[in-house]
Amino acid sequence: MTLLVLFLVGLAVGVTTVLFGFGGGFVTVPIILIVDASRGGDAVRIAVATSALVMVVNAVIATASTRRSTLKHLRGRRVLFVLLALGGAAGATAALFVPDTVPRWGFVAYIAVTVVDLLLRPGFLPRRVTLEPAREVAGRGLPNAWGAPIGTISSFLGVGGSVMTVPMMRRSGMKLSLAASLANPLTIAIAAPAMMVAFAFGGEVASGAGLVGTVDVASALALLTGAAPVIVLLRRRPPRIPEAVHGWAYVALLVVAATTVALTG
Repeated sequence: MTLLVLFLVGLAVGVTTVLFGFGGGFVTVPIILIVDASRGGDAVRIAVATSALVMVVNAVIATASTRRSTLKHLRGRRVLFVLLALGGAAGATAALFVPDTVPRWGFVAYIAVTVVDLLLRPGFLPRRVTLEPAREVAGRGLPNAWGAPIGTISSFLGVGGSVMTVPMMRRSGMKLSLAASLANPLTIAIAAPAMMVAFAFGGEVASGAGLVGTVDVASALALLTGAAPVIVLLRRRPPRIPEAVHGWAYVALLVVAATTVALTG
């Protein structure tokens, strides 16, 4: 029954991956916290590590299904990708050795601050932004210097890089649909090293049935089984969503994720 529920949640993860750039982080962490609650303090580390695996696979599928004309906006950003990866490895390593309350409530606090920022500061919601042609702004909203902090915070808390990168790109004048598409390859850079850290060193701080390192493999596979076909389908036939609805749905999903993690604490 648990795997069936995770499969159904995976369908939702697939939708959020395509529409919002959420490769699974902010959805996976709350649901794995619930599934692995019996593991006590290790549940948070397991949720963050499992989230990294889900994000990598989903982001790879989404990126492979994205048009080349879209991905060209990230050409010449090698420095950004390297810094994201270094930050991803550092954050995942740090998460292994801090009290479980730190990433748990850090997750809630970060998303809460993000929601307030999106609502109050101009530039994200369409009522307060004038969109510019994407070709003119694709590189402006995400400076290379932000790569390491974004990677570190994202992998440490398990929120997924898109929670940071999408708002930044959006405020540069980019449409939310384009920002969400570009968030997927950026997520790979963060989550891949984080996943490797979890597999290689997670076993030193957590152990139990079904774990490889700190990754709950069975849960991850159930989520991915639901998410993968949805990602491919929606990439081939992307839905047309009004910008206002898209923006407010992004904010609403963040609120739901933060609330769920807070209640499981």
